[in-house]
Amino acid sequence: MPAPSTPTARKTYRHGDLRRALLEAGIALARDGGPAAVTLREATRRAGVAPNAAYRHFASQQALLVAVRASALSAVARAMEDELAALPTDLSPADLARARVRAVGTGYLRFAKAETGLFRTAFTLSDKLIQATPEWPTAGPSGRNPYELLCDAVDGLVQAGVMPAAKRPGAEILAWSAVHGLAMLVVDGPLAAPVGPHFEMFGQRLLDMVERGL
Repeated sequence: MPAPSTPTARKTYRHGDLRRALLEAGIALARDGGPAAVTLREATRRAGVAPNAAYRHFASQQALLVAVRASALSAVARAMEDELAALPTDLSPADLARARVRAVGTGYLRFAKAETGLFRTAFTLSDKLIQATPEWPTAGPSGRNPYELLCDAVDGLVQAGVMPAAKRPGAEILAWSAVHGLAMLVVDGPLAAPVGPHFEMFGQRLLDMVERGL
């Protein structure tokens, strides 16, 4: 059996190219295997350079993982914004407010299902990574990160008169906890088998419950 081929080492990179190549390799590793799969050694192998070359751009495996996590969070925000952009434009203020809450939740759940490895990388964190990563370090095209998009949607419920202002404090935490809980129970928990094939249906029912509860 022939030996596995080894990527040809690149001799030169334009400014920034190697960092981008390493980051893209790290994202691909996370997509396939979650945060545990993101290693500098494998990223450099995929980029076609010697391991020592990586340290000019990422001082440690943790530094690469922090950058990959930032990209994963940005991808979550884009998924949420895609759902928001698809909303009808002729809804009443109250219906639009409800639809925006549902859209951010739907985008979050669909990303968890479609990009399980990146979802784990974005939200399954070690203590060291939490300490090393600025809170919500990146954002989607609108400049809003996932948490801000959720807060905006919940604020809209109050502005449209759907939710009393007295119930607003902390409402985004309750909504996020419920939606994230379902995602994790399906992605990495005991609900993978019973709920997985019906994830979309259960997700929408959960969002109904969240909307009524808020």
